[in-house]
Amino acid sequence: MIGLIFGDNSFPIEILKKIRKKKLKYLIIDLSKSKKFKKDKKSYSVSIGQFGKIIDILKQNKCKKVLFAGKVSKPKFSKLKLDLKGIYYIPRIIKASKLGDAAILKEIIKILNHQSIKTISSMSFNPELSLKRGNYSKIKPNRVDKKDITKAITTLNKLGKYNFSQGTVVRNQKVIAIEGRAGTEKMLKKCKTKKFKNNGVLVKFPKKKQDLRIDLPTAGLKTLKQCKMAGLKGLVLKNKKNILLDKSKCINFANKNKMFIAVK
Repeated sequence: MIGLIFGDNSFPIEILKKIRKKKLKYLIIDLSKSKKFKKDKKSYSVSIGQFGKIIDILKQNKCKKVLFAGKVSKPKFSKLKLDLKGIYYIPRIIKASKLGDAAILKEIIKILNHQSIKTISSMSFNPELSLKRGNYSKIKPNRVDKKDITKAITTLNKLGKYNFSQGTVVRNQKVIAIEGRAGTEKMLKKCKTKKFKNNGVLVKFPKKKQDLRIDLPTAGLKTLKQCKMAGLKGLVLKNKKNILLDKSKCINFANKNKMFIAVK
């Protein structure tokens, strides 16, 4: 039995498809805002502050392994439902939240580890969603694009180890935006322009000292569409340290709009 601790976005759905196909025993701890897995009979809807309940569910079902997938946003701590273990652990969660959403999951992993519950990689069942080094579109980065990519990677590398940024936008060797706590989508919306077309790149790399079992940089068709609206030419991901959802749709969109998808 594996415990699936799911948040928002479509990555958890892809994992669930694979697990069902393999006919593996599972249960879901649903931490998504919309409680998107409530129709699944094996799903448990809980608050992130109900650690006692989460641990009891996992232990009663003999789950010794868990997998985290999907975005778990910083909760409003004053409105959280807390059980006794939640009251005990919540100060640690609040402290971790100051470092970003991923730090919250890291703290939960530590708590589960103390209960002899191991966390496995979110890519355990879907390795095909992580791309290897190469170019995946008909269009390839030209000399100008390569300079923008180098500038973006250098910028991300210079950020502090506790920074929550996974992405940056560079155009004409100028840093246009760096991802904030609100995430890539909000960053790209701020970059929206009609002045430029097919000029500039979005680079999404893992954060420094990031736990690669969780929170890998994730992109998909929505990301490509937002890149187009921002007037960008391409998306760059990290070799084997990324998640690309709807891969074929993304490649088709990139080809149709003369954009590139590259992995460094």
